[in-house]
Amino acid sequence: MDQGQQSSSSSSYEDPQDDGGPRKHGFVSDFLARLEHFTFANYTFPMSTGGIALLLAEQTQGFVFPGLQTIGKVVYIFDLVIFTLVTAAITYRFVKFPGTLKAAVTHPTEALFLGTSTLSLASIIAGIAHYGIPSCGPWLVTAYRVLFWMYFLVTFIIAVGQYSLLFTSPLLRIQDMTPAWDLPIFPFMLSGTVAANGAAFQPPNEAVPMIIGGLTAQGLGMCVSIMMYGIYVRRMIQWGFPSPNSRPGMFIAVGPPSFTSLAIIGLADDFPQHYNYFGADAVTIQVLRILATFTSIFIWSLSLWFFCISVVANLAVRKQITFHLNWYAYVFPNVGFTITTIAIGKTLKSPGIMAVGSAMSLLLVAMWIFVFINHMRAIVNREIMSDGKDEDVYVNEKKHAHVKPPKSGSDIEKEA
Repeated sequence: MDQGQQSSSSSSYEDPQDDGGPRKHGFVSDFLARLEHFTFANYTFPMSTGGIALLLAEQTQGFVFPGLQTIGKVVYIFDLVIFTLVTAAITYRFVKFPGTLKAAVTHPTEALFLGTSTLSLASIIAGIAHYGIPSCGPWLVTAYRVLFWMYFLVTFIIAVGQYSLLFTSPLLRIQDMTPAWDLPIFPFMLSGTVAANGAAFQPPNEAVPMIIGGLTAQGLGMCVSIMMYGIYVRRMIQWGFPSPNSRPGMFIAVGPPSFTSLAIIGLADDFPQHYNYFGADAVTIQVLRILATFTSIFIWSLSLWFFCISVVANLAVRKQITFHLNWYAYVFPNVGFTITTIAIGKTLKSPGIMAVGSAMSLLLVAMWIFVFINHMRAIVNREIMSDGKDEDVYVNEKKHAHVKPPKSGSDIEKEA
């Protein structure tokens, strides 16, 4: 087991042959046994794939070419398949290995990744607006609305429940904080993005509540993220960057301001001309779009800063990072960063900004392919789904070569 990891496995199942060596039984039974360590973090795979599908939609890009929408549909269908397989595998784990479900949702590390399952659903639901509704009847518009409100309610309950556990867990300490602590609120926050994608298709009497609900969720998510940013920055000032294998997760911090900027622009664009809530709707929408554009640019700048900090931190230890499922953080949060960049370019009618967004899109697709190849290699080589190598093991962030040495007599150090 790596230095800095404590044996805090979320599984109560023990396999006497699980020593990392060759197995005497068949490949299928061997693989099924390894599913004991199939953690919630595996949802980062469909989560990122769904993000790429949204990125490749014609409505998203500033510059398109024939066949782009078809490519996006193929990726979206692939995402549906992946999500189904991951759900089947993790269900098998909970049924086959008793006690793993309770341990997983209370584990200080794995439980944080529960939110990636609902984040995957957010990508799937938003994808319906891009790939489903244009090709189907009005029934799918109604289904989208129902899915939105179900998602809104479930993710809010999960956010409250998970943070209640987070705040009371004796194992979590400030020095071990990473942006993954923001994951419990992330799915609820993306209700704003889901609303921004689908409100335009709704009748006005249904669109306005969806817009208000989406804005509420996005606002709460961003506010909680800001509070978490304070802890995160304080942690880095005192103890330095996270351990090398935790640094890909630093890109999670790019997500909240990116998706908030995207939601604000989208919700303003979707406001219907119907009720004259604030006077003439034509004037109201114009004012909303102006405010949304400037507010989004203001918030987007925070994403840029966190993105640059994360790039520097990862490049500094690039030769020491081994594959973990948090590598998908190289993709999903940056999907929001890229789509927001394109949306700002569209709003400002700037070909230059849209071209930058297109270049970022190409790099993200290449990054997804790179991470996917390493993911498959890690499964084959038992670098993941193996005892002591997954998110069911707690990592002490103060025990690695790059941590800042504490000052003798520091009050903060004594407190920790």
